[in-house]
Amino acid sequence: MSEPGSHQTNAAFAHRLRRMSGRDPDERHRVATPLELLFDLTFVIAFGVAASEFAHMLVAGHIGAGLAGFTFATFAVCWAWINFSWFASAYDTDDWVYRLTTMLQMVGVLVLALGIPPVFSSIAGGRHVNNRALVAGYVVMRIAMVIQWLRASKQNPDRRSACLTYAAAITVAQVGWIAVAIANNSVGVTFILIAVMTAIELTGPLLAEKRMGGTPWHAHHIVERNALLTIIALGEGVVGTVASLSAVVADQGWTTDAVLVAVAGTGLTFGMWWVYFVVPAADLLHAHRERSFGYGYLHIPLFGSIVATGAGLHAAANYIEHHSQLGSVATVMAVAIPVGVYVCAVFGTYLLLVRTWDAFYAVDVVMCLLVLGAAIGLAAAGISTAICLLVVTAAPAAVVISFELFGHRNLAEVMARSLGGRP
Repeated sequence: MSEPGSHQTNAAFAHRLRRMSGRDPDERHRVATPLELLFDLTFVIAFGVAASEFAHMLVAGHIGAGLAGFTFATFAVCWAWINFSWFASAYDTDDWVYRLTTMLQMVGVLVLALGIPPVFSSIAGGRHVNNRALVAGYVVMRIAMVIQWLRASKQNPDRRSACLTYAAAITVAQVGWIAVAIANNSVGVTFILIAVMTAIELTGPLLAEKRMGGTPWHAHHIVERNALLTIIALGEGVVGTVASLSAVVADQGWTTDAVLVAVAGTGLTFGMWWVYFVVPAADLLHAHRERSFGYGYLHIPLFGSIVATGAGLHAAANYIEHHSQLGSVATVMAVAIPVGVYVCAVFGTYLLLVRTWDAFYAVDVVMCLLVLGAAIGLAAAGISTAICLLVVTAAPAAVVISFELFGHRNLAEVMARSLGGRP
């Protein structure tokens, strides 16, 4: 015989429809779900394609076209991910409808990834931007989000205005994106229209959260989700390291340069990881929910700079194999510049969370930029690319060493002030 209450217990394991009443923003031990982790895997592919295409453009000498295509592609990828994570933080029911809608978004990510190469090649051609496949994948993801927000608006009346604002802004933007894709305008006109659509996309959440009551998102959950995508993006650094190392070994065998490239690539990825996790962002965001937009939006260039670093390492591999039109200085800059952008973005998120000027951290950032500049200068002086990459690795390492020796005490003081004495 079944135990009393076993029917209810068994039913709890079924993924039946659940009311989207909103999650508790103070829920303890809130972590990423297995579905969110599965969803993230599709972004591994999207980031990989964007990095590969960017690297290809760099080594072919199409720097401007590569940068334009990379900016467009990474914004689409990052913004779709941020919106999904924001919604999941507030309304994850994990029922069968939610799961299937998430699967639809995963399909959209894969279609978007397939549409990235034509964007790069068409911009390099200079006639128009062939973004139809990319936009199609993006629109699939965003339509799925409209469905989710409309469902939440119906089942959570207290937050209906905010949910409908999200749904309306996304819908308007998607109509615009479709028009941009169909119009087949020149590159210049297309990017002006892209800027307009991007502004609409970014404005929707601001209106919903600031003017329409907001949603019950969870600060610690949001910070964990951003951290997980940071690690995924850093995987491109590992891939770029392997590509660079393979190029050295194939060209020269296991030499000193090969060892230096291995140390440089791995150390750079590890240093960037360490720098990101210096600041306990979750406690700050939980205490100051109104600071979420600067923190969230600045993660778009942060994610992009990580992926661009991986692309730079790919370009370095091609240079070492003598398959690149870039010179040694441009090759080192392809790695050093995104690392500099990354460190500045991390510093920016920190300042936006604490709302206090931190001179100590600012000095660390300047020191990091000086080291990166030294790496570029060494390349100009004819020093080997492998050694220059090792110097680039020293930039985030210098920030880490400074923090571990002195900066942690400064951070403790800043945190105490920002949290009002709370631990």
